[in-house]
Amino acid sequence: MELISGNIKLRSFRQSDAADIVELANNENIARNLRDGFPHPYTIKNAREFISRCMEMDPQTLFAIEYKGKYAGNIGLHQGSDVYRKSAEVGYFIGEEHWNKGIATVALNLICEYGFGHLDIVRIHAGVFEYNIASQRVLEKCGFEKEGVFRKAVYKREIFWNEVRYAKLK
Repeated sequence: MELISGNIKLRSFRQSDAADIVELANNENIARNLRDGFPHPYTIKNAREFISRCMEMDPQTLFAIEYKGKYAGNIGLHQGSDVYRKSAEVGYFIGEEHWNKGIATVALNLICEYGFGHLDIVRIHAGVFEYNIASQRVLEKCGFEKEGVFRKAVYKREIFWNEVRYAKLK
């Protein structure tokens, strides 16, 4: 599956993406903005296991982001369950060499269109660490509204941080 807007494409992962994922993901500036479940250092084994999980998904909810034909990051929707089954959390990262090019904004708009149009969800939300101002701006540019601040909800690298919550409705 592919979702395209201009120079940006969301596509299925391929095993051949593994080395490119490691190159971008094995970066402290990426890891500090993501949950601890995202390994750091990020190895080729991590990439291959991640790609294998993505290739088994049905429906597909995790995508590689391409910019001008080159792998630039990941984006995905994680649908809730039980009473949260009509909601999904969005997560993404863009490799540092691709920052400040508008890639995340386009990718986020594409995945929201996909989620609302194909996944039977009515709400997409995101939690951002308080210091990740760039990601907060991306969400706001895409029509997400700040719903609140969860004070000291994140414990990352031996420090408590606020989490800023955003959401967008269908």
